[in-house]
Amino acid sequence: MTKPFSPLLPMEYSSEVAAAKARGAPIVALESTIITHGMPFPGNLNMARSVEAIIREEGAVPATIAVIDGTLHIGLEEAQLEALAQTEGAMKLSRADLAFAIAERRTGATTVAATMIAAARAGIRVFATGGIGGVHRKAEESFDISADLDELARTGVIVVCAGAKAILDIPKTLEVLETRGVPVVTYDSEIFPAFWSRDSGLKSPLMLNSPAAIANFQKMRDLLGVDGGMLIANPVPEASEIPRDEMEIYITRALDNAARDEISGKAVTPYLLDSIFGLTDGRSLETNIALVENNARLAAEIAVALV
Repeated sequence: MTKPFSPLLPMEYSSEVAAAKARGAPIVALESTIITHGMPFPGNLNMARSVEAIIREEGAVPATIAVIDGTLHIGLEEAQLEALAQTEGAMKLSRADLAFAIAERRTGATTVAATMIAAARAGIRVFATGGIGGVHRKAEESFDISADLDELARTGVIVVCAGAKAILDIPKTLEVLETRGVPVVTYDSEIFPAFWSRDSGLKSPLMLNSPAAIANFQKMRDLLGVDGGMLIANPVPEASEIPRDEMEIYITRALDNAARDEISGKAVTPYLLDSIFGLTDGRSLETNIALVENNARLAAEIAVALV
């Protein structure tokens, strides 16, 4: 018979993150679903290493977050990162099942919501990801709305992304964020981006053009006692983008395929991303990697400015 877990949270810091916390250095959290569910090995490992290297180059410390055999890891050692990149069947963890995976000693990768929870628990203020989840198209029929939006409203972490995933209903996603009181700031642009594309066709609620200004905004929120997170939308580099009109063609086809195959729940997003990968002959993945790297760089600059 296996022994039950201690009531204390089984959480471990990597040696690099532990040292950074001890000296008060800037740290940037990273999710792990992009490793386990975003692309195949070894491309996923190469991408993860590249993103971590960029954060170090900018003077911060990367903390890739994942649950491994029931332990919440804040930062991964190289061997753990390589093993996770080759793991099959890892759970995709959000707010609803993060504690379940820990309690049942499972292995799982953290989504935006779960990464925010873990980062806040570890005292990490900045998190870099690709794109957030949001209100799915035809949500009035499916009620499919990502837990990421509520997490942004309640958990005090700055999330740097390339906007909401373009497969979503972006106007409704922005409306929900406004209702929840989440500041949405586009970096150096008045137009809110759409993941693979720099232009969603929507004006950004707020705009700031330097990491220092973003850090100052957060400090004012702290002084006012305003809780919850902040969303920083960082447009994909122009050289790597796929224009919105072109992407809409691929997205429409992918949504039709998902409806035909009766895909639902957590399976929707990975199905659509995989379908779009095929429709774009791999260009969508190349853009995805470019935007994640771009977001990691900005997140590191913000983390340094906060410190």
